[in-house]
Amino acid sequence: MKVAVVGATGMVGEVMLKVLAERNFPISELLLVASERSIGKKLAYKGTEYTLIGMADAVASKPDLAIFSAGGDTSLEWAPKFAAVGTTVIDNSSAWRMDATKKLVVPEINASALTKEDKIIANPNCSTIQLVMALAPLHTAYKMKRVVISTYQSVSGTGVKAVKQLENEIAGIQGEMAYPYPISRNALPHCDVFMENGYTKEEMKLAREPQKILDDRTFSISATAVRIPTAGGHSEAVNVEFENDFDLSEVRQLLHNTPGVVVQDNPDTNTYPMPIYAHDKDDVFVGRIRRDETQRNTLNLWIVSDNLRKGAATNAVQIAEFLVANQLV
Repeated sequence: MKVAVVGATGMVGEVMLKVLAERNFPISELLLVASERSIGKKLAYKGTEYTLIGMADAVASKPDLAIFSAGGDTSLEWAPKFAAVGTTVIDNSSAWRMDATKKLVVPEINASALTKEDKIIANPNCSTIQLVMALAPLHTAYKMKRVVISTYQSVSGTGVKAVKQLENEIAGIQGEMAYPYPISRNALPHCDVFMENGYTKEEMKLAREPQKILDDRTFSISATAVRIPTAGGHSEAVNVEFENDFDLSEVRQLLHNTPGVVVQDNPDTNTYPMPIYAHDKDDVFVGRIRRDETQRNTLNLWIVSDNLRKGAATNAVQIAEFLVANQLV
């Protein structure tokens, strides 16, 4: 399998290479692709040094797979060029997610919809992935009506510049700002850009992407996305109203039986999900499972996952694994 990793020097790109190595993805030839300023530099993978190449050279090499994590504008320009030479693109940006002609895939939920004709496949937003991983089995069992979600998102979701801002502030160093305000000892209700309706782009991704992944627009989602001073891992407080009533023990069992989901829910021992425990893991952790006592058929959940792994790199690699296993590439 000839594989190109586009955006190999970025935060997600680095994790992508780590995950590919950990999972022993079948690579016969690896192309590490970066922006023009990085072309010619070296990067190691599994103990071997590779020279970074540019987009045009990567397209000319006609890889079987190209896993993109290089931003929406780059993907809009280059993903179709890869697809035109027969490459299957798995894209981690928001560029193609809501395109009606492209699949938006979380492998555990809807990979079965993929075909050989799908040459550009969208990887969902990191916050969306962990949300639908927990909600999908519950939706099947009880049918969701309305979801209200508040996120507590790591600075790593913004990128290297934001992580550096947090580190500088903790150390008392004046430095470049990724955010309009300090993030240390603070919480910013501002993830991505604001839109005309007063919501941020991140909040609208959370509202729309789950409907596409679950192929169901009968439920609605309202979101507030908040950036907090953690270095890794996103958390979500989720309130779900269902059509049908549920039993809490059955809810826990359904989640426990869902591949990729780990239940951590024991108040007696202070057991609940936290970013510090989700770090560098591929699972989605769910806890604080309790009935909303103010409204019928309504459940509260706390969901945590490593946003750079299952929220980005691991999900993309799992899509690639599905394509290979089912001879779709």
